[in-house]
Amino acid sequence: MMQDTISLIKPLDTIAMKKCQIRLDNLTKPLNSLYSFEHLARQLSGITYNPRPRSLKKSIIIMAADHGVAAEEPYAFSKQEVILQRIHNISRGGAAVNVFADHVAADLLLVDMGIAANVPSLPLVRNEKIAYGTKNINHGPAMTREEAIKAIEIGIRVASETIKKGSQVLGLGEMGVANAISSTAIIACYSQHPLTDLVGKTADSSSDLFDKKISLIRHAITVNTPNIHDPIDVLSKLGGFETAGLVGIILGAASGGAAIVLDGLVTSTAALLAVKLAPQVKDYLIGSHFPPEPAHKASLDLIGIPAYLHLNISSGEGVGAALGMSLLNASLHVLNDMKTFGDAEVPVAHDGPGALKQDKSVKDE
Repeated sequence: MMQDTISLIKPLDTIAMKKCQIRLDNLTKPLNSLYSFEHLARQLSGITYNPRPRSLKKSIIIMAADHGVAAEEPYAFSKQEVILQRIHNISRGGAAVNVFADHVAADLLLVDMGIAANVPSLPLVRNEKIAYGTKNINHGPAMTREEAIKAIEIGIRVASETIKKGSQVLGLGEMGVANAISSTAIIACYSQHPLTDLVGKTADSSSDLFDKKISLIRHAITVNTPNIHDPIDVLSKLGGFETAGLVGIILGAASGGAAIVLDGLVTSTAALLAVKLAPQVKDYLIGSHFPPEPAHKASLDLIGIPAYLHLNISSGEGVGAALGMSLLNASLHVLNDMKTFGDAEVPVAHDGPGALKQDKSVKDE
């Protein structure tokens, strides 16, 4: 299934993007002055094969799973009931992601890929549990290769079903205990940055806690010897079921021609692995914000995509993806609702870069 899905990923429509760019250049503004919004509008035109996409149906998918490394310090104090409370809160519509999803009119789904507890049948929650959490990467691989592939295939199916229901933009979210350690370990395999530059250190964390995280990640990589030329090997040895599921969603979304909006560290880690599996996926990825974890920026840099918002939020659950969707909405309003020089009867530039690209004959059809 995975290779068949990858084979269906098409390049962006460059003709639609060129037509979109002509309109952007002829809107009543200085050339390129709405830079990031113009970039997003152009990217969406290429993804949708439409030079002027308008309102796009959106969905946010949260992949949830716990990690066996949570048994180690500094995570040994984590309480499983908190995760269950968060899941119940999302199912009742009371979490931050519910609020932001409503704000951008996005459907919401939480998929239990491997929460280390029994999750009851709840609204907005889908059971795809592979196991009750991964194994402890401090002692060996997080999962088998077969489990990693199974999780990816689940993600592909979830994405495909969501797209068949009409969604053209898929936002990613995550939930689970100790997933930052797992994701940082994966990023460390590919990054040239030292571990001390990848591990987050909050203002209220001690140097001892920081050192424990560094030691834990370094030991996990040493014990598992992941093969960086084989992304599935890296994923199975250091990743989580939710990360693998997110890889599948990304591959499935790209193969179905949907834009993919990332959230924080776990989603960008999944995106990096997806790009390692299928480089053409990169064109479908949209970064949203910069959470506090420095490994997230390192991951985006490795992929080669920007993020746009500096809001110091770290809630996960797809909140950043929802905020990123609001930027997509704004970019499409720019593309469709601003007037061209011709429509507004405003003179075009007679010198400088604008003189070469602006034309009063460009009008709404």
